[in-house]
Amino acid sequence: MQPPHSSHSFNLNYTTVLLIALLTLAACSNTKYLQKNQALYVTSDVSVKGEGLVSADRQDLRSSLSSKQLMLQQANTKFVGTRIKTFLYNEKYNEKKSNWFWSLILAPRNLEAPVVYDSLKTKESLQRMVSYLNNQGYFYATATYTEKIKRQKASVTYYVNTGKNFIVNNIYYDVKDSAIHKLVTGAAAFSLIKKNTPYKQDALVSERERLMRLVKNAGYFKFSRDAIEFEIDTLHKALFRNPLNPFEGITNIFNERKGLEKPTMDITVRIKNPEDTLTAWERYYIDSIYVYPDFPINGNPADTGFKTDNRKYITIRSKQEILQPKVLSRSVLLRSGDLYSQQQQTSAINRLYDLNIWQFVTLQYKEKKDTANKLDAFLYMTPKRKQELGANFEVSTSSDYLVGSGVSFNYRHLNVNRAANQLGVSLNAGLEMIRNQDDAFVLQAKQLGGQVDLMFPRFITPFRIRSSNRATIRTRLSAGWDYLSRIDRFKINNINASFGYEWNETIYKRWIVKPISLNYVGVSLNPDFRDTVVAQNPYLKRSFEPAFIGGENITYIFSNNDVLHKWHNSYFRANIEESGLWLNGINSIMNGITGNKSNLESVTGLTISNFVKLEADYRHYWNINLHNTLASRVYGGVGIPYGKSDVLPYIRQFTSGGPLSIRAWRLRTLGPGSYKDSSAIARIFPDQTGDMKLEGNVEFRFDMLRMFNGSVNLKGATFLDIGNIWMLSKDDLRPGGEFRLNKLYHDLAVGTGAGLRLDFTFFLVRLDWGIPLKVPYYTGQKSGWYIGEWDLADPKWRRENIIWNVAIGYPF
Repeated sequence: MQPPHSSHSFNLNYTTVLLIALLTLAACSNTKYLQKNQALYVTSDVSVKGEGLVSADRQDLRSSLSSKQLMLQQANTKFVGTRIKTFLYNEKYNEKKSNWFWSLILAPRNLEAPVVYDSLKTKESLQRMVSYLNNQGYFYATATYTEKIKRQKASVTYYVNTGKNFIVNNIYYDVKDSAIHKLVTGAAAFSLIKKNTPYKQDALVSERERLMRLVKNAGYFKFSRDAIEFEIDTLHKALFRNPLNPFEGITNIFNERKGLEKPTMDITVRIKNPEDTLTAWERYYIDSIYVYPDFPINGNPADTGFKTDNRKYITIRSKQEILQPKVLSRSVLLRSGDLYSQQQQTSAINRLYDLNIWQFVTLQYKEKKDTANKLDAFLYMTPKRKQELGANFEVSTSSDYLVGSGVSFNYRHLNVNRAANQLGVSLNAGLEMIRNQDDAFVLQAKQLGGQVDLMFPRFITPFRIRSSNRATIRTRLSAGWDYLSRIDRFKINNINASFGYEWNETIYKRWIVKPISLNYVGVSLNPDFRDTVVAQNPYLKRSFEPAFIGGENITYIFSNNDVLHKWHNSYFRANIEESGLWLNGINSIMNGITGNKSNLESVTGLTISNFVKLEADYRHYWNINLHNTLASRVYGGVGIPYGKSDVLPYIRQFTSGGPLSIRAWRLRTLGPGSYKDSSAIARIFPDQTGDMKLEGNVEFRFDMLRMFNGSVNLKGATFLDIGNIWMLSKDDLRPGGEFRLNKLYHDLAVGTGAGLRLDFTFFLVRLDWGIPLKVPYYTGQKSGWYIGEWDLADPKWRRENIIWNVAIGYPF
């Protein structure tokens, strides 16, 4: 690895010194601008105790009691042990700093006024905490606090004792309408209020919403949540009438139960009849359905410019034919005579959005004046632009070479043939540079490619497949070409085509099934590279053989990143690919027809690749608060050749290292196993590949500053990466490269580091530097732990061991 340019070192050192100086200044006292009788509010803590509290409940209560709604005063935020935002506030408003440097970082969102301690707010916070605990069923809760003021800095500790929590004993239903009573009691097993569980106000709030959805989905169009009340014990107090403070003034009612070991309560769910009549709630049915496929944002349904087209199921009112009437009719899930359902309303809107040709979709119901219990449905849709054109530029680099830079162009037509068919065309090109022995960047690789996708919003099969109304269905036909040239080494042409299906099983579960997937891999080797590298390594020789890769591919994806999981969410992807099964079938048929004189392999001169490849990728994200996230990933993959194949094709093998993998190693240089190629060949062909890969990553992400008036967010991260690649069988030319379970710990590489991110909202630029903690190969330490070899004061050591990565987007 060659030393970087001196200008890079100067910029790095200057930036480092500037950052250290800024943090040092920020660590200085922020109290010198306060009056003598004032104190800076620096820390707060909440201690929670209570009978029967488990660790998870205690942590949840501590988090809730520390919120801004209950703890009225919050200490100024800290970064690297300093209140830098308070420091910046004082620099702007007290020191009156205004030169170009300060103007760059003194954006309003980077400033925090010093929080001056106020004991009255502390006492009010105590009252709010007790009230909150009462609402959660802790009617015997108490709260006190202590304050500590020293050198004009104030710290407060709140001591909360929840006491005993009420347990739900019995649940009763008082429902006047017999039909709704049957509906509600029939679904009682799904109730969010459970017998013999601690009482929680949140459970009542959620149960009320569940009951409302249940009744509305059964056709009760006019049903209101105000009809649902909860009564506790036998006091006949409708405690849920005031959802903001349902226990106001009644806490002492429960004092008579203080002596009980486990105080209990009975809950009665009451559903009233309509207030304006003594009759029961009525069910409604859909009558006529009116669809406006090209309704303007500020349009008027009474506009005489709309032409009317009466169809079997719907009435279309439009000015131009955005979508073929039969396609539009098939896409509207509502039908005349259907019972009104809130869930059906949501499904109908989502199905139209899934076609991806409308910007806005609104569904409204109007009661028919001349017919009882009938509704007319009106669908108003505002279309998108039919065609989109975009371009992207990406760069990924390391400390001693430019890993890659590329540009891509994308075109999409969202409504081909007015049938909601989508056409996508993408073109991409990229270059890869490396620094040679003369400290000059030279071209190492170039890549060209293109892809065409045609998607149909339905299953295209020789037989009919029934699907859920909630499913997003696509049939995808794809074809593409990729060309990769490693200068003075090889050229690979990859022509691919596939036919398959995509659908959402639920809002969180997605399937991608490709029963037909075909790749033609053509390889051309440079004579010198072939003779000096490939011919010497049987594994590489077999990897670079031209081949057919044809088979099936199944992918399952789970993702629950939505508003219901804002504090933590997961992503899981599992993929299985098989190659050779149906191609071998074609081979056998051709052998049978020609009497074993000719088959697919002999006609094309290519070898059929036979393998099974399995991959699993699990990620979990903990949003600690609005500014800090802990992200984690675990990945595992294995490719198993079978039949006549004893090695995976080159384009299907695993690699490790680089900006999207273990960042303390350069791209494609780690592994396999404990093998490290230190020969002269490694300088010619550094790519290390394997049949198996295991990897784990943990990254803590945090906000730092907002720059340029808040248009750019500067974020930071620290990370830990662990993993490697392996061979499934022994390779004499790469000793230690095969997977052995008893050597797994020894073979794992561990790297750590830190990074900066520039978040421009629409894209993110990432800079990471990684350093090895543990190496799988021998470096003098038998255990492999490398931290004892660190010599951060040595510039040569830093150049050879610290890896810089620049990339677009998060690594996971």
